[in-house]
Order: sequence, then C-alpha cells, then structure tokens
Amino acid sequence: MKAIFVMVKCELGRAYDVADSAVETIEQISEIYSTSGQYDLLIKAYLDHETDIGHFVTENIQTLPGVRDTFTIITFKAFS
Repeated sequence: MKAIFVMVKCELGRAYDVADSAVETIEQISEIYSTSGQYDLLIKAYLDHETDIGHFVTENIQTLPGVRDTFTIITFKAFS
C-alpha cells in the first residue's frame, strides 16, 4: 500500500458536505482533516501499488460535489 495526501479546495460552505461524501463513498480514504489556508480539507488515502494515482484522484475525489480544486502529494517512505 502507498499513502497519498490530497489537499482539497471546496466551494464556499461545502467543506463538511465534501468530507462527509468522501468518507461515505471512497473506501481507500483513511482520514480527512479540515485545514486553514489555501485548501479546506486534507485527505489521506492508502492505495494499492497497482492503482494509478491520477485516475484515483480525478475519478473519485475531483468528481465529488462541491470540490473546486485538488493538490496531490505522493509519499515515498514513512518515518516513525
């Protein structure tokens, strides 16, 4: 499994709707945080190594109602 983080900018007043919808419909999501600043949400997802990250983000996250923009961060190694 590989972890990715997706920062999500939502339409005004829609951050909670987007977060609820993402948790309910996308099984690969492990955590969602509300954030301050340029983006409204930070989504952490675990994907199989075979899963294409671009397709996952564009087909699952960017199509959620209320999403305006995304910024994806790909991870390499987890340090504990």
